[in-house]
Amino acid sequence: MRSNIIAFACGVGFLQMQEAVPAWPLLLALLLTALALLWPGWRQGRLRRGLVLLGCTVLGFAWAALLAEQRLRDQLPVAWEGRDVQLVGVIAALPHAFERGERFAFDVESVETAAAVVPQRIMLSWYHGWLEDEWREGLKIRPGERWRFTVRLKRPHGNANPLAFDYEAWLFERNLRATGYVRPQAATQRLDDFVVRPSYLIERLRDRLRQSFDEVLGDAPYAGVLVALAVGDQQAIPGEQWRLFRQTGVTHLMSISGLHVTMVAALCGSLVGWLWRRSERLLLALPAQKVAIAAGWLAAFGYALLAGFAVPAQRTLYMLTVVALALWSGRNLGASRSLLLALLAVLLLDPWAVLAPGFWLSFAAVAVLFFIGTARLGSQRGWRAALANWGATQWAVTLGTLPLLLLLFQQFSLVSPLANAVAIPLVSFVITPLALLFVVLPWPPLLSLAHELLAVLMACLEWLAGWPLWEQPAPPLPATVLAVVGVVWLLLPRGFPARWLGVCLLLPALVWPAARPAAGEAWVEVLDVGQGLAVVVRTAGHSLLYDTGPLYSAESDAGQRIIVPYLRAHGVRRIDTLIVTHRDKDHSGGVVAVEEALPIVRRLSSVPELQPEPCVD
Repeated sequence: MRSNIIAFACGVGFLQMQEAVPAWPLLLALLLTALALLWPGWRQGRLRRGLVLLGCTVLGFAWAALLAEQRLRDQLPVAWEGRDVQLVGVIAALPHAFERGERFAFDVESVETAAAVVPQRIMLSWYHGWLEDEWREGLKIRPGERWRFTVRLKRPHGNANPLAFDYEAWLFERNLRATGYVRPQAATQRLDDFVVRPSYLIERLRDRLRQSFDEVLGDAPYAGVLVALAVGDQQAIPGEQWRLFRQTGVTHLMSISGLHVTMVAALCGSLVGWLWRRSERLLLALPAQKVAIAAGWLAAFGYALLAGFAVPAQRTLYMLTVVALALWSGRNLGASRSLLLALLAVLLLDPWAVLAPGFWLSFAAVAVLFFIGTARLGSQRGWRAALANWGATQWAVTLGTLPLLLLLFQQFSLVSPLANAVAIPLVSFVITPLALLFVVLPWPPLLSLAHELLAVLMACLEWLAGWPLWEQPAPPLPATVLAVVGVVWLLLPRGFPARWLGVCLLLPALVWPAARPAAGEAWVEVLDVGQGLAVVVRTAGHSLLYDTGPLYSAESDAGQRIIVPYLRAHGVRRIDTLIVTHRDKDHSGGVVAVEEALPIVRRLSSVPELQPEPCVD
């Protein structure tokens, strides 16, 4: 079964690498081929196992293609791009505020413009500069409200840069099939205060909880982190705090992730199980273990809903569902089988999960924990043994995710093991429970205490952020595969022969040199930044950046989203010459992000604030 699931996953992943979804005749042929290969009646001989694996691979490819085809049908016709369309629909999710307005998912119920065709779910931005006074007086939107809007839409489009964030794939995974903005029209109108539907009810609850957090914390510097931990809204966390989290390797802790969902399930399950054991009558009715399993799963499900059922929370819930069903039925599936069944559940329900870095990192971390096993962490009791086991676990997870971090993000924080050793217990077992306890029992001192503890943690992280950050060009796939094998080799039990070979296998990914032009050559690379310009010129020993792309908001910064990741992935550690032609934001917008990320030797510009060198001596 294990190899069959792996083959199915390979087929799903292979579909995501294609430029287009196969046509219906080919898709039907693939499904028939998969069924034929898996048919048990005629498979005999040595080829039996190979045919089964091939059939599972084809089935995974066909399954992912079938779901992709269904989603791609719901799209905006080219003829309706950039045209005014009047819609009636519902605010589907928690709106996210940015500098110039709010952004939200919108479920389209009806299209009032004749002959217009619009996808069922779209992403809209409402820029409130033109209606600032009215916005403050009552036009602020809330989840579950029905509105009439006049909008202008376009098909999803992302920047086509290698090793950069794929915005188009992000929208596709969330079934947002068009983006646009609300037009300043008199037809804009709130039609209903609330549309009764379970998903809208959950989003309205999240909105009220966010408001209650804001009322208690006000302008507290780390209020956004507590909101993110409680209801999954990460938009209130400032950019400088995100940079601190990345530098110290604790980004995964500052939003509702698999770790937090698992923690809530474990705490609630343990508490309910302990209370259940206090009653003999209850124990006779149902074993405490099964009650604890059910309570833990329900707590995880509720917390995932509170997080807006975000993709990381979904993946964790699927994994916990597999484990809970196995434990409830009394079956001992084993660690590897449980993990692979969870993988199968995720890919059946969300085949686009393989596009997300979090998918790979979360499964890799859990696989490492299963691989090292609790028995190998030691059976001695006492605080020294617990501390040693905790350190061994941190070391194993850090080592296990190192190849993926270098491949996906081209950097690794050298202080990450130490930062996580402090942050994981504090955030997971103290700060997050306090924030969630405030959700159940709205007593302001709970949030105040959580914020004070968070402030102490942030001070520690700021101190650790001064330590070195290891950056490495993105290694090629073969080097990454070798590194994964090397990690497995290093994590084998003590006494296993030649464990030092793991270091040899890991080494290529750690020291892989960046490709550079030969002496006397120059590479000119024009980055896709949308409106604006950013050009990288590299020689054998120097690099030049010509303009830095646009800046529209903190979350739409070409320097941070495109230029810096591209330079890191290609081994550029400094910019010898930065040229900014003029002040326009689509040419100079990314300067600040570039300056914060990389040292700049020389500046040439017509913008005095950049303190450029004179072009002529």
